Amino acid sequence: MDYLALLATAVPVAVVVALLCFTLISLAAILRAHRGDVVAVLRALPGVVAAMLRRKP
Repeated sequence: MDYLALLATAVPVAVVVALLCFTLISLAAILRAHRGDVVAVLRALPGVVAAMLRRKP
């Protein structure tokens, strides 16, 4: 097996595993947080996204 084929297999698998881990950690954090904190963060998201889009070069 050459290196290119190994990379073509390993990189997508690593990305999927990383996304799965990120999702599980995020869900655990949301479930452990107080309800008021989660609501405050969700209400602030549109403002954060708008600020990031304005800052984009």
